[in-house]
Amino acid sequence: MHPDDKAALHRQAFLEEAADLVAEWEECMLLLDRGVDPDTVDRLFRAVHTLKGAGAMFGFEDLAAFLHDLETVLDQVRSGERSMERPLVDLLLRSRDHAAAILQGGGSFAERQEILAQMRGFLEQTKAAGEPAGVEEQRAAATEDAVASGAAGPPRLWRIRFRPQTDIFRTGLDPARLIEELATLGEAEVILHDEAVPPLTDLDPESCHLAWEVLLTTAAPEPTIRDVFIFVEGEAAVRIEPVDYEGERPPRLGEILAHRGDAEPAAIEAVLAERKPVGEVLVEAGVVAPAQVAAALAEQRGLSQVRAATATETATIRVPAAKLDALVDLVGGLVTAQARLSQVALEQGLGVLDAVAEELERLTSALRDTSLGLRMLPIGSTFSRFRRLVRDLSAELGKDIVLVTRGEETELDKTMLERLGDPLVHLLRNSVDHGIEPPDERVAKGKPRQGTILLEAEHVGGEVAIRITDDGRGIDADRVRAKAVEKGIIAADMALSREEILQLIFAPGLSTAQKVSNVSGRGVGMDVVKRNIEALRGRVFLASTMGQGTTITIRLPLTLAIIDGLLVRVEDAFFVLPLAAVEETVELTAAARAASAARLIPRRGELVPYVSVREAFGVPGTPPAIEQAVIVRVGDRLLGVVVDTVVGQHQTVIKSLGRVFHHVRGISGATILGDGSIALIVDLPALAP
Repeated sequence: MHPDDKAALHRQAFLEEAADLVAEWEECMLLLDRGVDPDTVDRLFRAVHTLKGAGAMFGFEDLAAFLHDLETVLDQVRSGERSMERPLVDLLLRSRDHAAAILQGGGSFAERQEILAQMRGFLEQTKAAGEPAGVEEQRAAATEDAVASGAAGPPRLWRIRFRPQTDIFRTGLDPARLIEELATLGEAEVILHDEAVPPLTDLDPESCHLAWEVLLTTAAPEPTIRDVFIFVEGEAAVRIEPVDYEGERPPRLGEILAHRGDAEPAAIEAVLAERKPVGEVLVEAGVVAPAQVAAALAEQRGLSQVRAATATETATIRVPAAKLDALVDLVGGLVTAQARLSQVALEQGLGVLDAVAEELERLTSALRDTSLGLRMLPIGSTFSRFRRLVRDLSAELGKDIVLVTRGEETELDKTMLERLGDPLVHLLRNSVDHGIEPPDERVAKGKPRQGTILLEAEHVGGEVAIRITDDGRGIDADRVRAKAVEKGIIAADMALSREEILQLIFAPGLSTAQKVSNVSGRGVGMDVVKRNIEALRGRVFLASTMGQGTTITIRLPLTLAIIDGLLVRVEDAFFVLPLAAVEETVELTAAARAASAARLIPRRGELVPYVSVREAFGVPGTPPAIEQAVIVRVGDRLLGVVVDTVVGQHQTVIKSLGRVFHHVRGISGATILGDGSIALIVDLPALAP
């Protein structure tokens, strides 16, 4: 790879990591807005500190300079010298937005100077005057909790080995900056390893043949130390481990060298009989290099001052989303090829080929699950950014609203998460504007002054359910109906149930807002929400009680790429039912069909309604004497789907039908079978009566 290309990749990697740090910055600020927590303050400080140090290393000097005073203010908050007042929270959120703008090549100089002036005003202050009683006691308790939880504690000794790749200079990275950054965390002793430097005649000045070992005595936790190397993980071998030895006495030099892995214990024992200093004897014997002895002696000195506990380390790798998408596409092609092989094996009747086809099917299924798992992300990454949205909107509208989230660990396909953001924004804005009442109105109704919006997610069968619940005024069905009649959406004499009236909220152009504002009232949004959710093969449900609040539920499939399906046949046409929704299969005779004019199937003491795929999609021909009814679960109820034959389980690679067929009801996509023919994927909610 060309050095310029490699440098560009490093810069892009920095920008991606920086975006995560900025997102964590905002998340921490919104948590601190509800109350100071020492762990959250430490997370925030570490994010800003890492962003500042890495920004300077990658040429973002403006960013590093901008964050300098901010880091000082946060350090005061950490030490208890300053409280986290609302004005400081607002300024830190504004600083976060400006830092994000700098990373994107923007951010005006005038705004930067204004923010810095306010930040320096905080620095010039002493402790905030007029603090409420008990603040000092709260801070002391918070500090004790931090020590008890391990957030603060006595210094410990860390051994850090850093060996960059030889071409690290060509990427624009300077290893010395990393060593300097480590030194800011505590007392550091640095040992340079130059054993790999070639003779001068063979030396390439643009190649790095050096390695560093740092013995760092610090109270900082391991994640803070590891953050120093966050942007060079792919370009260097980094090993961070606490130094710990059993026993009360400091270990001898030979024990340290063996513990470090620099020499075999047997080799050390072989020379211990010598009366010279152990380090000198080992160097003369060629067992270790002088620099290794120097590092071990430094470690011995450090151990006399501090004892450290063992720690574990984890490793992650960042992969571009495009590569994951390409992987899933390739797996989709492999699934189709495997289906073709299985069909050929079935047609040829060769036992050996059957065994190979079964093994390939098993491996393909495992590969499919693994590749799709790589694309699954916790939905909390989407939830976190909505806290800022609710905070800013409630302040703009003069309301007091808190957003509570649950189920952040629920996983959903990356593509669906990206496309889910806009619909959720619309729904939350409506809850803030239409749903939650102003504080005085809530108090007059006997409600708490602060309104609550609950955003939660959970797995329900083969779907993810996302609910937005507010404790506001609810939806006035009479008012919705009147607006719908006024807009010509329904006739004045049309008979509708309350549930049907509430569904009119999703009609284009309908808005019950009294006036147009920056938030809502233009009659655009809810219809777009429904259309976007349906484009994801999802559904939207709405429930509301006057005076108590509203709940909007979104049900989505777990993935848009590959699913397990049940392949069924009607005449010569094939259809796929999502296997996660299938409960069981029962027979439906012609006599049973004739006996039930209401189209009901008896099932263990209950009656299940059914629909005929033949009739729903206009498949010509005469049904067989005994049809198969596949019992599926659609939402909270059961439905029978009647077909001619159930073929069996089928790994289904979902293909979009395109915009030409977007009006076709009851079909959500298509897939290619092993013989090259097409099977349509049934949209069960749309098919249900």
